[in-house]
Amino acid sequence: QVQLVESGGGLVQAGGSLRLSCAASGYINRVNPMGWYRQARGNERELVATITSSSNTNYADSVKGRFTISRDNAKKMVYLQMNSLKPEDTAVYYCNVNHFGTIYWGKGTQVTVSS
Repeated sequence: QVQLVESGGGLVQAGGSLRLSCAASGYINRVNPMGWYRQARGNERELVATITSSSNTNYADSVKGRFTISRDNAKKMVYLQMNSLKPEDTAVYYCNVNHFGTIYWGKGTQVTVSS
């Protein structure tokens, strides 16, 4: 069984920064791709960033140059450093892991950016 727990969300002013963390437990290891997604109220869940086992990364165009995804395989952690935050970044942010074809999700952490 795989469990994911996100933390680090909160309220921040536009232009500020936050660092999200996702702690994974269970039968995952360094080969599993992981990612961050977000869902704003009234919108569908969308990709923010993904990272492979070899730390190859992929970002949504809307966050390129502002957000950085990273992982610590020994600690089973994945992070999302978010800089230059904008009000449109306001959403619930979810961590996920692709465990050999099965996708697991955390419960999410709220990020609110005030203008």
